[in-house]
Formats: sequence, C-alpha cells, structure tokens
Amino acid sequence: MRLFKRGLACLTIIGYLGVLMFGIFCHTFSYRTAQHPAMYYIVWDMFCGWSAYSIRTHIVGEGVSGKYYELSPGPWGDYKPYGDLGRRHYDTTGDAWLRMAMNTLDKTEHEPMLRILCIEEAWCKKYNLPDSVWDKRYEEPKDFKNYYRLRKVITPEGIVAQTYVPWLTRQRFLQINDNPRLTADMSRGRPFFAGTVGSRIEPQGPQHDPDVPIHLASPVGN
Repeated sequence: MRLFKRGLACLTIIGYLGVLMFGIFCHTFSYRTAQHPAMYYIVWDMFCGWSAYSIRTHIVGEGVSGKYYELSPGPWGDYKPYGDLGRRHYDTTGDAWLRMAMNTLDKTEHEPMLRILCIEEAWCKKYNLPDSVWDKRYEEPKDFKNYYRLRKVITPEGIVAQTYVPWLTRQRFLQINDNPRLTADMSRGRPFFAGTVGSRIEPQGPQHDPDVPIHLASPVGN
C-alpha cells in the first residue's frame, strides 16, 4: 500500500511538472495557446486583458423624429451567456453590433431610422465597490464618474459609416501627445513619416446625451 501511494505521488508530481513545462513551451513559442479552452489552465496567462475600467456597450437607433430606440437588448429580452451581462458587452471589437441592431430592426415596428449609434460607456472599477466597503477603503465620498465614446455609426441599410477607437485607446493616445518630451523623442526616432492615402484627423463624433430618453422598439404585431 505504501509503495502504491509513493508511486501515485511520483506520478502526480511528474504529471504536474510535465504540464507546467508544456505550458511554458506553448507560452514561449505561441504554440496552440488558443487551440482549446483547456489551454487556459495550462498556459500561464494570468490577468490577460484585465483593465481597471468597466466597459459597457449601448446600441441605439436614432429615428427621423429625433427619438432614440434601444436596439440591444431587443424588447424580447437579453441573452446573458455568462453572469449578469448581456452578450453585447463581451464583444469589445464590435464585430456583432451590426447584426444585433439589424436583428432588432427587422423584427420590430418603428419609425424610419436615421442612423444607428454604438456607444461605449466606461467607468473605473473601484466605483463597483459597495458603499460600506468604499467608506472603509477611501476617505473621499463616492463620486461616480462615467465616460461615453462613440464607437460606430451605422446607416439604416446596415453599412458601417464611421468607426472610432475605444475610449481607453483614445486616452493612451492623448497621454502620449500630452508629454512634450516623449513626443520629441518619437519625432527624433522616426526616420520618415508614413501616411496612407486619404488619411485624415479623426473628427469628433456625435455623442449621445444620457439625459435624452431612449425608447424601446415595439415587437411586430403589438
């Protein structure tokens, strides 16, 4: 019995070290790191993509009358694949926002749309703390601040007319350009100016006023 336990312990240690070495190999050479969900437990990728800000997505349709309609979730409810968040919040790149909006418009009765706005909302995660925990952790009062940024403008025909970078990317860009020394170092270290045909400075896109009411589109037949 003691020999069996000793052999089992040795096999466990050898298996653990083998999986650990395999994970280091995959992580170093980027070998099938996303081949299977189980690779998450093998590859050392702790806190990958973690951000200090909570990000939420709002897909809003602007009618010709000036009313705003919430297009995701639709009036039939929201699909929540993990926890309490709807699926649109997990799509950080916005690949499915167009399909979500058009699916709601196709299955509801509404006035003609002028455009569809995909708006990103961001706030610091420390504001998610309960008030009791906040009072013990911070001396200042809890002054919640959130930020909005337009990510996409879509035509009623389903064509993406404008695309903007995420709020965090925009903030990093502003911080770099607000540092004269860093900007000068970048200019000196750049041997030539690379540009693209038709490139231009990103205009300030329209922002949705949070005080403007948003109406739900009515399902077909109601």
